[in-house]
Amino acid sequence: MAHTTHPRTFDPQRPAALEAWLAGAIGARQARVEDASLLPGGAIGENWRLRLAIAGGSRDGARDWVLRTDAVSRMALSHDRVHEYRCIEAAHKAGVPVPEPIACQPDTTVIGAPFMIVGHVAGTAQARKLVRDPKLPEFGARLARDLGAALARLHSVTPASKRLGFLPVPTQPLARARIAELRKRLDRMSEPRPALEYALRWLDRNNPTDAGPVLVHGDFRTGNYMVDGGRLTAILDWEFTHWGDRHEDIGYFCARCWRFGNDSLEAGGIAPREALLAGYETVAPGKIYRAALPYWEIMAAATWAATALMQGERHLTGGERSLELLLTGMMAPEMEYECLTGIEAIERRREP
Repeated sequence: MAHTTHPRTFDPQRPAALEAWLAGAIGARQARVEDASLLPGGAIGENWRLRLAIAGGSRDGARDWVLRTDAVSRMALSHDRVHEYRCIEAAHKAGVPVPEPIACQPDTTVIGAPFMIVGHVAGTAQARKLVRDPKLPEFGARLARDLGAALARLHSVTPASKRLGFLPVPTQPLARARIAELRKRLDRMSEPRPALEYALRWLDRNNPTDAGPVLVHGDFRTGNYMVDGGRLTAILDWEFTHWGDRHEDIGYFCARCWRFGNDSLEAGGIAPREALLAGYETVAPGKIYRAALPYWEIMAAATWAATALMQGERHLTGGERSLELLLTGMMAPEMEYECLTGIEAIERRREP
């Protein structure tokens, strides 16, 4: 769908500098790129699948890895690749299934941009393919439980982690910290969004009691994890990881906008909500406060609306000409509607 008019960050026809750097980074005599192909998806970063021949060192042999670097027009509020790599390392250490972190280059001397190398993971992340899989009734609940357990392991990471010192620790209530971030995104828009502003005002006035801070993924949804044969193989795309409330990730996963038409299966369009929560609560030391989830689902819709608008701006401002980005920006009104209907449902339940 995407139509791109700019050169890619990585040039697979000139791999010599990458090969020399990678050999040194992993302690090998030689690292030869035998094939490089651009993977689909990745609106914020470029992902190149590398078929490598490694000679010497602990990784000797044929390897199938992924080079992940910034898109030419990067979203201002997403992590750069170095910080994303640190988040993946922290998740990996906590036992979360992620692509294996292998090496990271923080400067532009090798390929012209910072990048990371991670392991290639089998499976598919295509959301609409997953929610329409004829075998979903067989594996959906198990997959949701595994995702819940993975999320609980991620949420075991706290601001005490010194490796994540680049992540600012909120000094205000966690929900209000997210609202402040979303308002910053709206300030960058070329047009006003009164419905979204109203939703943020409501969220600000109704913010729940904190249950954190913990490390949250920030974009935890169907489409950002890999599944192979009905089994979870990895959670992807850590650009928006931050310190937040554990309910944020759960509400985001369960929001209607991420069910891809399977509205009756509240956990990401793959299973009932309780399957996700059961998996979470088998690992986490405490329970999820279920009454808070409708609030965080509204927050999820507001977050996706603001993100979609920023993606559309990348096209409209000329930073990156892409039909996919343009169409993404046009999804914001649907998310604003989700916010308003979610608010209405909560307010109706409050009526005597």
